[in-house]
Amino acid sequence: MARAKKGLTLSDILVTVLISVIFAVIYNLWWGFYEALKPLGLHIEQLSYGMWFIAAVVAYLIIPKMGIALLAEFAAGAGETIAMGKFDIPTFVFALLQGLACEIVFAVFRYKSRHVMVAVLAGLAAAIISLPIDYFYGYMSDVAGWNVLLFVIFRLISGIVLAGIVPYLLVKALDETGVTKLFRPASKEDYDAL
Repeated sequence: MARAKKGLTLSDILVTVLISVIFAVIYNLWWGFYEALKPLGLHIEQLSYGMWFIAAVVAYLIIPKMGIALLAEFAAGAGETIAMGKFDIPTFVFALLQGLACEIVFAVFRYKSRHVMVAVLAGLAAAIISLPIDYFYGYMSDVAGWNVLLFVIFRLISGIVLAGIVPYLLVKALDETGVTKLFRPASKEDYDAL
């Protein structure tokens, strides 16, 4: 049975960057949807915020290795700034810390679990880490207390759903096509099926 390489391979990095480029475009397009929700009030737009955490979780679920989530989220954030046509330091900070938050969750599970709850915890961790950054940049400091509570609850729900459950379902659908098996070592069941 062939043994998988523990470290990142060039193909791991290239696939992760490709995933990041796709999500950088999605992130940039998502701004229109996010802004369209703002006039509805009560921070309803925060229910869509988890989309900006998704690259790390998708990349990890496809290539469950150390460093993939951080690389994917940071590269997607960097790509988003390129797509926006401006160098945006907050986007880099958000991407770095969100990727790191996901990476910590995956490390706790020793990069061995692709269970839906691991994806949910990663999405939730990214949502949690984004809140103090928002506060630092002043996005939350001028909001009334009850309004901050709505902001936080909706952001956390979005992290759980859009950055946890949705990536899990997306990668599960890709798994069923067989495409993602190219990026993970074969299991005993795969060899038994031969």
